Amino acid sequence: MSVASRPVAAGKTRTCPHCKATILESLSICPGCLHHLRFDQEAAKRQVAATSALRVEGVIRHPPLQDPWEYFVVIAIRNDRGEEVTRQVVNVGALQNTEKRTFALSVEVLPPQAPESQSTPKAAAGPVSAGRKP
Repeated sequence: MSVASRPVAAGKTRTCPHCKATILESLSICPGCLHHLRFDQEAAKRQVAATSALRVEGVIRHPPLQDPWEYFVVIAIRNDRGEEVTRQVVNVGALQNTEKRTFALSVEVLPPQAPESQSTPKAAAGPVSAGRKP
């Protein structure tokens, strides 16, 4: 059974029923927990076509023979005027002697959704006479 893609306003969000993360309504797979949310071939193709606009990865190593370090991970997003749109603490923790943590940040962008007229084939306009070939 195939469920047709329904057009969704760009940026509209919903909550993943599995991990409770706020995700784009147009996604068929949650980027947080990777659970499938619905069977939608068009949305899945669009999500697979996502490209990484930004990817940063770094490692923090705790030096031996020092007291434990505490850390917190903060993500801040700014608009084109430099105003902070959102700021969230993503995780906190501690590093013991010789422990290390790898942190990765990625921003994925999706191709635009096809308009409803392109995603759902429509019947040809006008009647076709019997016995007449186009």
